Amino acid sequence: MLYTFLHAKLKFLPKKLLVSKNLRTFAFARTRQASQRCSNVRVVLFFMRMNTKVPFGKTYTSSADLVSLLQSRGLTVQDVEKAKSYLDFIGYYRLSAYMYPLLQMPKELHRYKPGTSFNQVMMLYRFDKKLRLLIFNEIEKIEVAVRSAIVNIGSELTGNPFWMTDAANFINMGKFRHTMDLIDGELNRSREDFITHFKNTYSDAYPPAWILAEVLPFGVLTNIFSNLKNIRIKKRVSQRFGLQVAPFESWLTIVTLTRNSCCHHARIWNKQNTIRPMLPNRMQFSWIALPTDALRIYFNLCIIKYFLNIISPRNDMKAKMLSLLAEYPNIDTSAMGFPAGWECESLWDC
Repeated sequence: MLYTFLHAKLKFLPKKLLVSKNLRTFAFARTRQASQRCSNVRVVLFFMRMNTKVPFGKTYTSSADLVSLLQSRGLTVQDVEKAKSYLDFIGYYRLSAYMYPLLQMPKELHRYKPGTSFNQVMMLYRFDKKLRLLIFNEIEKIEVAVRSAIVNIGSELTGNPFWMTDAANFINMGKFRHTMDLIDGELNRSREDFITHFKNTYSDAYPPAWILAEVLPFGVLTNIFSNLKNIRIKKRVSQRFGLQVAPFESWLTIVTLTRNSCCHHARIWNKQNTIRPMLPNRMQFSWIALPTDALRIYFNLCIIKYFLNIISPRNDMKAKMLSLLAEYPNIDTSAMGFPAGWECESLWDC
């Protein structure tokens, strides 16, 4: 039996941690310092038995046996050979993420809801794939626009074509050195004609910002932006997109993480964000009014749409989303965080 008596202020109790390897327990004792730092919060003595890890004991299972396993758990498989082919070419582990929402509660029993079929699993898989493609296409426009803003405004305000590789422009030298390592790696790997031309023509160690930025991943560029010392650059870039600096950086992080999920073919349709996006104090452009879970993919879509409305005011993202949802009418949009009436929000140009 696992006894866990967690305390909200455990981080204040480092001094007297007693460990018994035989009993595999932790004992935290109250100290005067802890009492002072925890104010009026009572620190109690408690024991927590450690989880015991065990070796991985599962063996490889063939696609034929996996189909039989799924059938034994209540999943209807209309075409066994086709199901085996999907498992061979996509993989059971990847598809299991789309099987999980179809399980009955408690899900630990691995029993599927009555009437659930393998076709439903593949429907979710195909919807997620098309959603990723839609999102990635829209994020490309944001990436190009933000890249251009950072390069142009940074070059203008510093007066230095090589400002991206100048340590004087950055706050954290550890982050700067790490960024320079990434830049060196990208330049060494690049086979772009314009990079080869620069190396063969000029004596400078690095290309100017407007050339360099073209070979840098978006994540590296956003790290450069967040480490900038010149707050005027940050403000000008953020204001171009109608945001304050902090929420702009937060939303860029969400865009970057979403982009990376799309690039790596990860499930996104009902996945939660690992970080909570920051909400601006004020909005210069239209935003959402309906209550929305900021950890769901719908909120990410709203961030993407917000940027697009500035970059390309006549964008057709809403039409694409409605078309995709119409193609897959059985998708549970509430699991994605869509509120009822989302399409009539001013952000979505009703």
